[in-house]
Amino acid sequence: MVASTSVKTSKTKSGLCVLILAGGKGTRMRSALPKPLHKVCGKPMLAHILQTAQTLRPAAIGVLTGFEAEKAQALIKENLPNWGISTPVVFTLQKILNGSGTAVKDSLSFIKKYENVLILSGDAPLVRPSTLAALCADFVKTKSAASVLSVNVFDPYGYGRILRGQDGNFQAIVEEANATAAQKKITEINSGMYLFNVKPLVAALAKLAPKGPKKEYYLTDCIEIFKSKNLKVTAFNTADETEALGVNSKAQLAEAEAILRARKTAELLDQGVIIMRPETVDIDAEVTAAPDAVIYPSNFIYGKTQIGAGAVIEPNCFIVDSIIEEGAKIKAGSYLESAVVGPRAEVGPYAHLRSGSVLKEKAKVGNFCETKKSVIGRGSKVNHLSYIGDTAMGEKVNVGAGTITCNYDGVNKFKTEIGNNVFIGSNTNLVAPVKLGNNSKTGAGSTITEDVEDGALALGRARQINIKKGAKR
Repeated sequence: MVASTSVKTSKTKSGLCVLILAGGKGTRMRSALPKPLHKVCGKPMLAHILQTAQTLRPAAIGVLTGFEAEKAQALIKENLPNWGISTPVVFTLQKILNGSGTAVKDSLSFIKKYENVLILSGDAPLVRPSTLAALCADFVKTKSAASVLSVNVFDPYGYGRILRGQDGNFQAIVEEANATAAQKKITEINSGMYLFNVKPLVAALAKLAPKGPKKEYYLTDCIEIFKSKNLKVTAFNTADETEALGVNSKAQLAEAEAILRARKTAELLDQGVIIMRPETVDIDAEVTAAPDAVIYPSNFIYGKTQIGAGAVIEPNCFIVDSIIEEGAKIKAGSYLESAVVGPRAEVGPYAHLRSGSVLKEKAKVGNFCETKKSVIGRGSKVNHLSYIGDTAMGEKVNVGAGTITCNYDGVNKFKTEIGNNVFIGSNTNLVAPVKLGNNSKTGAGSTITEDVEDGALALGRARQINIKKGAKR
């Protein structure tokens, strides 16, 4: 957990707000979805940025929208609770998409309420909370009026270069088109993320003039205006160049995904999780795993899945929004969605646990079985080729192969109740609603349509008749 950093210089205004510029069209994404809402590592880029911004404990977070603004705002508002965003979020609107300078000017009604504003890009989801906290701390320490977040990259082509004096202090940002041959060799570049004191920023924005063939207004020109007024501007350099990666295409989206997943696996390894061939495993950002959990190759673990200590996930499993408790084992090829697997329970191989499936301690659901909205009691076994849906099952139940709970009549779903120590013969059809009492049994091949009392044996099949070859029927 990164310690929060607040930036305050006034008794009359709140110290820090964050403004996320998320109004771009994202033409190169070739999608009707607003660019910041494209998912990376299981959640939209904007969600990553909002969560990172929130770690700074700002007074509020502004989200500037432009392209498909109504659609973007509706989706963001709907999902803020799911993303864990409790900081107030305010939306601003860029009516004309003509540069970052206009984007910030169109957000003045928001940022004027605060002393300082941290400006982030809505398509740069890789910046770390620790980096932004350090940027804010350096801003305060150096008494800066503005600070630019910079990184060193292997190939700086196309980026604005950071110019420094012989003393190492920031001098200017020079864009690729205006850079000399010597300046083009500089590898320190502008990330597009800034921290400004609001009052001089407002004054600088008023002086911006359109530039280039598209007549755009550039936020970087505010840095030049600050320098001309002898206001202190610093460049805070972070070592990891991936933090400045902007996502402007599906290829860059895939690159960002790979980076975030590599970070996640590294984080879990540091926490004591065993991950075999981590380069083959997909793990979402919000997945948690306890020390000594074992994750085999070629697994896909998504959403808010939780994996307990000593749990084992064998190869080729797909797990989303599920809880795998201590010592549980998910065997190869299994699919789990919004399921709970209790301590030392076993799933698979090749089992399908649908939403609402709960396995109690030491329960087993075996190969080619499917469960849905069902509780499998402590020590109970559904070992092979069965479907258990809308069922409450007690302890130490043995379900024979091919058993089916017939829970749907074409209109309504009905519930099956199975008591403790029940033995269900192979190929039993349990036609819900139906209840099997404690210690009861069903004969193999039975179709059970009525409740079975405690300790009873239920048979529901036609009597066998053998007809000799050639006999008349």
